[in-house]
Amino acid sequence: MSAIFTGPAAAATSLPLVVGPLTRSVAIGDDDPISLQRFLRQVQALAETLPAGSHCLNLCENRYRFTVTLCAALLRGQPTLLPPSRAPGVILEMLERYPEAHGVGDDGHCCAPLERVPPRYTRLPAELPETAVDPSPPTIAADQLAVIGFTSGSSGPPKPQLKSWASFVRSTALNAQLLSHIAGADAQIVATVPAQHMYGMETSVLLPLLGGVPIHRGRPFFPADIAAALAQIDAPRVLVTTPVHLRALMASGITIPPLAAIVSATAPLLVELARAAEAASGGRVLELFGSTETCVIGHRLTAQQDSWLAHPGVQIQPRPDGALIQAEWLSAPVLLQDLIELLPEGRFRLAGRATDLLEIAGKRASLGELTRRVQAIAGVEDAVVFVPDREGAVQRVAALVVAPGLDEIAVMAALREVLDPVYLPRPLRLLPALPRNATGKLPRAALLEALRGG
Repeated sequence: MSAIFTGPAAAATSLPLVVGPLTRSVAIGDDDPISLQRFLRQVQALAETLPAGSHCLNLCENRYRFTVTLCAALLRGQPTLLPPSRAPGVILEMLERYPEAHGVGDDGHCCAPLERVPPRYTRLPAELPETAVDPSPPTIAADQLAVIGFTSGSSGPPKPQLKSWASFVRSTALNAQLLSHIAGADAQIVATVPAQHMYGMETSVLLPLLGGVPIHRGRPFFPADIAAALAQIDAPRVLVTTPVHLRALMASGITIPPLAAIVSATAPLLVELARAAEAASGGRVLELFGSTETCVIGHRLTAQQDSWLAHPGVQIQPRPDGALIQAEWLSAPVLLQDLIELLPEGRFRLAGRATDLLEIAGKRASLGELTRRVQAIAGVEDAVVFVPDREGAVQRVAALVVAPGLDEIAVMAALREVLDPVYLPRPLRLLPALPRNATGKLPRAALLEALRGG
């Protein structure tokens, strides 16, 4: 990697927007590489033409255009809003929550048009403008609000999470050092996750800006597209993905170029899948642990390790209702719902989530373990177990299952062999696919709608 900023973010009044020589590549892919110098010319030109507003709702699907828009908004002092999805209702809700915000997108050029064009919306031109004079690499006030991300909605309505530029600089320095250690210097990244998700932001936007790591412009989804994108970048190659995408890639049987590393997050990664991915790619599988609230705070090599190693400076305080997280880039401690067991030498083990624990008829179980039991049935491709209503006196679990070739009777018969009767899901609904979002998560509202047959 060409450069990594490691200075004490909290002590500085301003911090670099980008690092590395102006000749280094920021974006790679189908076309010629885009240098840092050209990137800054495009950022400056867009900053001069962005509409006035309190915030910038970044709807760009192309990763490079997203990054240009993010940096242009930073230069204008506009925090970037990261929408949980591009659904029309979600976009309108964001603009209603931030009535002086404006939106920017690239639909119609490198992605499908928006289903409904929102108000106060600017569509980027096919060719991004550039300034005639090369601007100097800019700096950003350390305490400037850079991004407002939103939780996934898997356990309730999405909640806003405010991120300063200083917090991003510090956490990205640790992520860059970790990736350099795992994948080696001069790594290049293909990512399947959206930039609007905090995991995608950390690995596919901030690493190119503050870690000097070139990023593929696209966001491949299907296995063949992922393999093609990996073939367009040079070794050492890194694939940033999710368990859902990785499982589909491995099941496809498509040959992929040798990889230095596969990075996974957003959901637990099965050790069997991690080992299969290492065998197919030749690289190590690095699983990241974090949240929208905290950013990445730990990691493990899933094929070899059960426990996690905390990032330097991260302090974890286990509590009955979760774990209290402190880190240099967090302005205040954050309470996560994850139940964590501390181990020696900075390691820890996850024991599920506080909201996953169930007690029915005096018997205890976790939703995560119940879900794994369903997923382990032969013929089941995907599944989730959840509690539709936690308010009632008697809790029941429900299950949504993807199992082509099986019917509900067959799935229930298999579950009776491995589950206590009180935890048999009622109802159990078979679907062609689970309502996963772009990062593979299952928003609770989508689960309830699918259960109702919507």
